[in-house]
Amino acid sequence: MSKLGVNYGGFWRVLYVVLLGQLASFSMALMSFTSSLSVNLGVNAPFTLAFFSYLAVTLVFGSILLYRRQKLHISWYWYVLLAVVDVQGGYLVNKAYQFSSITSVTILDCWTVVWVVILTWLFLGTKYSLWQFFGAAYCVTGLCLVLLSDSGVGGEGGSNPILGDILVIAGTCFFALSNVSEEFCVKKVGRIEVITMLGLFGMLVSVVEMTILERKNLESISWSPEVILTFAGYGTASFMFCSFAPLVLQASGSTLFNLSLLTADMWAVAIRVILYHQKVDWLYYVSFLLVGIGLVIYTKTEKHTDEIPELDNGDTDQPYQQLPEESVQV
Repeated sequence: MSKLGVNYGGFWRVLYVVLLGQLASFSMALMSFTSSLSVNLGVNAPFTLAFFSYLAVTLVFGSILLYRRQKLHISWYWYVLLAVVDVQGGYLVNKAYQFSSITSVTILDCWTVVWVVILTWLFLGTKYSLWQFFGAAYCVTGLCLVLLSDSGVGGEGGSNPILGDILVIAGTCFFALSNVSEEFCVKKVGRIEVITMLGLFGMLVSVVEMTILERKNLESISWSPEVILTFAGYGTASFMFCSFAPLVLQASGSTLFNLSLLTADMWAVAIRVILYHQKVDWLYYVSFLLVGIGLVIYTKTEKHTDEIPELDNGDTDQPYQQLPEESVQV
């Protein structure tokens, strides 16, 4: 293959991964927006929101798994542990919206990147180049610019910002564990099984915790078309997120995935601009540009061994083929 052909293929790979990451990021922004909107409507039920999210995933991807009559490649109890971690992460972050602003929660969520880099280095043996760290730093620099204009666009600081910050950082620890574990699983057995089992057991865990912790809250909810729409919107956005996330993890990894999510705050601002006609500080545009450049640098310089799934063969869920030089240490 000519050098031009290699460069051409590399360009499309970078574009594929970056666009997938931004689709996941936009979905996360929709989740943040609908979750924050439900809090503003007086709904305090993060486990219930999670239940509808996992339910949608289970119904769709579970149907595909049943149609394939595919046996599980990973024992069910590992999926239970993964679901527990994922549910707790979502609960802590959704709970934080009661005490802090949507922008503050999204910004602090970037701590997930730090934990993911540490975990992938310790447990998956992932090696990072200086250029990858440079790209990651570019992304974080872009996000820091948002902090400078957050006071003008982000809204109120919340009733207890410190508690909200603590909840978000704790949630990022759980999200990092979930992302790294999910990356390992989708690269070993494919995404359909992982998404289905995560949805199924996530739904069951949510029901248990919802019954114990949210029964009174659910009884006190004044159901209205607006409240129902927020639940439906959150479930739809979460389904989109759960569909795109494994594709990014399979094509690159959990570090690039979480770097992509740094633009979720910018997407959240764009949503508020469209719906509420709020003014956007010019730093948001610069921030989005810097994060985009950082993602391209990171994706272009990473040493990837996973091929992009073929889209024309009807099976985009091929099991991950491990190369000799890619030994996973667990």
